[in-house]
Amino acid sequence: MEKNSLNSLGVYRKSLALRDLSEAVAYYFSYNRDLLSLKKIGSFRDDVMQSLMTDAVQITKEVEHVALSNSYASRMRSLSFINVMTKNILAYCNGLERDGVKEKEYLNLLRREIKIFRVSFKKWRKSFQNGND
Repeated sequence: MEKNSLNSLGVYRKSLALRDLSEAVAYYFSYNRDLLSLKKIGSFRDDVMQSLMTDAVQITKEVEHVALSNSYASRMRSLSFINVMTKNILAYCNGLERDGVKEKEYLNLLRREIKIFRVSFKKWRKSFQNGND
């Protein structure tokens, strides 16, 4: 698969949507308005927001890696990593709720986006595990 054809891959488009929503949620809830500058993070919430953005970006990179790799072992490692990162994002949502985030509808929107991504991801992952790549 060429890099140009990644956009035709549904799971890739969903990873981009997840990344964009994660970034928007991170900016909304963060106390640190320079979140992307990687300056010292001063609060639990900012730490969670930085992790949220990092994991969401990494999911997209790992989807690209799986789609472009010829190595079965490398693909399987990336697929496992994506699975862990989606679980991390769900855990970040729970942590933010415990931290007192009042606008739970944004967290629920992010959870819904993760669920949509995971449905597509699981179907895509199964195609590699069955050797149909």
